[in-house]
Amino acid sequence: MAGMKMPAPDSGVIARRREIVDRLRAIVPGEGVIVDENELRAYECDGLTAYRQLPLVVVLPSTTEQVSRVLKTCKEMGVKVVPRGAGTSLSGGALPLEDGVLLGMGKFNRILEVDFDNRCAVVQPGVTNLGISNAVAHAGFYYAPDPSSQIACTIGGNVAENSGGVHCLKYGLTTNNVMGVEMVLMDGTILRLGGKHLDQGGYDLLGIITGSEGLLGVVTEVTVRLLKKPATARAVLLGFPTNEQGGDCVAAIIGAGIIPGGMEMMDKPAIHAAEAFVHAGYPLDVESLLIVELDGPAAEVDHLIGRVEAIAGQHGACYSRVSRSEEERLVVWAGRKAAFPAVGRISPDYYCMDGTIPRKALPLVLQRMQEMAERYSLRVANVFHAGDGNLHPLILYDANIPGELERAELFGADILKLCVEVGGVLTGEHGVGVEKRDLMTHQFTETDLEQQQRVKCAFDPDGLLNPGKVFPVLHRCAELGRMHISGGKLPFPDIPRF
Repeated sequence: MAGMKMPAPDSGVIARRREIVDRLRAIVPGEGVIVDENELRAYECDGLTAYRQLPLVVVLPSTTEQVSRVLKTCKEMGVKVVPRGAGTSLSGGALPLEDGVLLGMGKFNRILEVDFDNRCAVVQPGVTNLGISNAVAHAGFYYAPDPSSQIACTIGGNVAENSGGVHCLKYGLTTNNVMGVEMVLMDGTILRLGGKHLDQGGYDLLGIITGSEGLLGVVTEVTVRLLKKPATARAVLLGFPTNEQGGDCVAAIIGAGIIPGGMEMMDKPAIHAAEAFVHAGYPLDVESLLIVELDGPAAEVDHLIGRVEAIAGQHGACYSRVSRSEEERLVVWAGRKAAFPAVGRISPDYYCMDGTIPRKALPLVLQRMQEMAERYSLRVANVFHAGDGNLHPLILYDANIPGELERAELFGADILKLCVEVGGVLTGEHGVGVEKRDLMTHQFTETDLEQQQRVKCAFDPDGLLNPGKVFPVLHRCAELGRMHISGGKLPFPDIPRF
């Protein structure tokens, strides 16, 4: 798998495959257990297609009670479990294991309740992100996080990866828009965290679950916050002669105290690819393009548009256009949201990165990435959630040319190391998965990682849920919890122990 090491498969578990399948079929009858090799191919990878592995078996439960029994049975048999939603993850978070059960949550696809009085909806994890907004649009509501893959990605996967989207700058990531979850632990225990009420006191367990990448439990129900659609929303297109000028403008807009509903940036290769694909009316004679959306009362939006255009002019903008209708605004965003598939038309393969930096570092990072592209002899198209510093460089390569995939991976690793170097982090919304797992030591110390693994151990002491992801070296829980004794004495003997 392109040099990516995963936990060594347990030959004893593989030898018990027939017994495992029989136990699972007793829980999920009919076509809910998949064992045929050709049918398993559909689950061999997620959106990070460079890494592939057939699972031992796939099980497709349809009720929380079935999920509970499946997990409990796998724990009793010592079998690993990899939860999977729509499989749109770009970090390998749903990569199967040769000796593991892949738990597909695609049948959990119903909206259970829409509560406009409390401005929330209760949905199953297999409901698509866009499906929530479509279900409440008639009443003037929507669900704010909107990843580019929102037509396909599911809310359970959004919770696992803490997904964002073009409007997360003003309205927050998934963690800011999830009010509660029902989840199942590895031993079959069914928990409820949060709900329709405001935040409760004590540990923020809901915050721990959101973004936990399937390492702590399996989410079977989600309560999401609904927002009222703003009275007015207009998009401003701003073109610049250089990437650096575009980056400087981003920092200046935020520095002026303006928080747009969304602020996205694209460089020339991405602009040309998106325009050829969608025909959104993007200018083709600029090096960088900002899409700045202002929303709220009409008078406020008009005022902010004037301020944004003035700031852009001060930073060398050579193009400016404001959407004149809702249809035009949606077309502007359609171009941005189609940037990933559009880039697929200009390169046989591409590697989509995800890192986050301080906004002020954007011009420097853009310059350094171009230098890296020349060093690795690979092209890169840049698409950014510029307002919050979340970068999505698309490294273009051809997997049929020997060595290009490996160069693309090294290029991507250098980009992520650069993000940390300038004060940023390894991921903004795609998660760590297997893609960034071995880079975690560039951001965290050994003590940091051990503390994170202690949380993992509290939920999954046997390490059976999604092993091989996130942590570069996974310690056994007994090792993390051991007490060092020196000279026959415990350290700090005056501290009470329980």
